[in-house]
Amino acid sequence: MPKIIFVQPDGNRQTIDAADGQTIMEAATTNLVPGIVADCGGGCSCATCHVYVDPEWVARLTPADEIEEAMLEGAIDPNERSRLSCQLRMSDALDGIVVHVPAAQF
Repeated sequence: MPKIIFVQPDGNRQTIDAADGQTIMEAATTNLVPGIVADCGGGCSCATCHVYVDPEWVARLTPADEIEEAMLEGAIDPNERSRLSCQLRMSDALDGIVVHVPAAQF
């Protein structure tokens, strides 16, 4: 099972297992990761599962589509590493991915 490392704003880290094909948001909500609200349940219609992808992982991801980019415009403090965790599907290629949880989601 691939692992995801969530880094909280205070630097605390939480490592969780994710099933192949599961989104980072699904894994986060199943494991009660603080700061991943996921109001829309993964429908890419809010920005409450916003994360900052660690720089070394950004190039390994499929780029955000227009819908995700539009939703990220509504996120608090988006930057070039911002992604919606509901749009990131786990695989063995992403084993060990590090994502940073923003200080606020809404």
